Amino acid sequence: MDNLFGFFSALGNPDFPFVRNALLAGLLSSILFGVIGSVVTVKRIAGLAGAISHAVLGGIGIALYLSATGKVPGITPMAGAIVFAILAAAIIGVVSLKAKQREDTVIQAIWAIGMSIGVLFMAKTPGYTDPSSYLFGNILLISTKDLVLLFSLDVIVILLAWRFYPQIEATSFDEEFAQVRGIPTQWVFLLMLTITAVAVVLLQTFVGIVMVIAMLTLPAGTAGYWAKNLAAMMGLGTLFSALFSFGGLAAGWMLDVPVGAMVVVIAGGVFLGTAATKMLLTYRRRRALHHD
Repeated sequence: MDNLFGFFSALGNPDFPFVRNALLAGLLSSILFGVIGSVVTVKRIAGLAGAISHAVLGGIGIALYLSATGKVPGITPMAGAIVFAILAAAIIGVVSLKAKQREDTVIQAIWAIGMSIGVLFMAKTPGYTDPSSYLFGNILLISTKDLVLLFSLDVIVILLAWRFYPQIEATSFDEEFAQVRGIPTQWVFLLMLTITAVAVVLLQTFVGIVMVIAMLTLPAGTAGYWAKNLAAMMGLGTLFSALFSFGGLAAGWMLDVPVGAMVVVIAGGVFLGTAATKMLLTYRRRRALHHD
């Protein structure tokens, strides 16, 4: 209990701005996890998002190398990651639309090649570069600039979701029907992948490249057990993400363990618990009907 009081004291303590930044990052990220994660889950493109999230390590490695060697002074890992993420999204998106039978192979290739390029360039970068810092992230190191970027992307995603909600919903649940209605499903799909790619780059600061895919699916997956439509799933997914983020930050502080990993463990536990509960209720309902 003392540790919990200590956590709340740290939130209000001006000497610990990183704790407040971490909480704000968790809440801002929750909007992206809830909205984008719902689309990723319903469209069943978690594999695509996973490939993009790992491929960005290539952009990070190249940016670090170019900056350290003076070939492109001032280039940031964030810039390299965004370029690589959008490139990966474009390749995967085009292949998914034009050559469905080769989709899995290309996804795995992008995943492996992106990470390998990152490791190779990091190995050639002067000084020591630890790839694990980019693979696992640290929410306690998030800066005010990162918060501004997250807020900006939140606004863009909310506006796009509000403006194009009918098209997104139609494309997510019944793509053939959406095409018959004249909705440009291919462009909607590519736009979704691009927004997901950019979100992945910013969110890797929060939970890291390895874990971002879990938070893109677990809160939305949990919400899917209760929501009746995509809008409700987005809202509940955002709420669950916020609760998981707050719980993970508090537990990480109290137990002195990595916050990002704690967030995912809590999210995974709630998802599995919800799935088990739903299965048990369904089983009991069927037994009751059988006996009647």
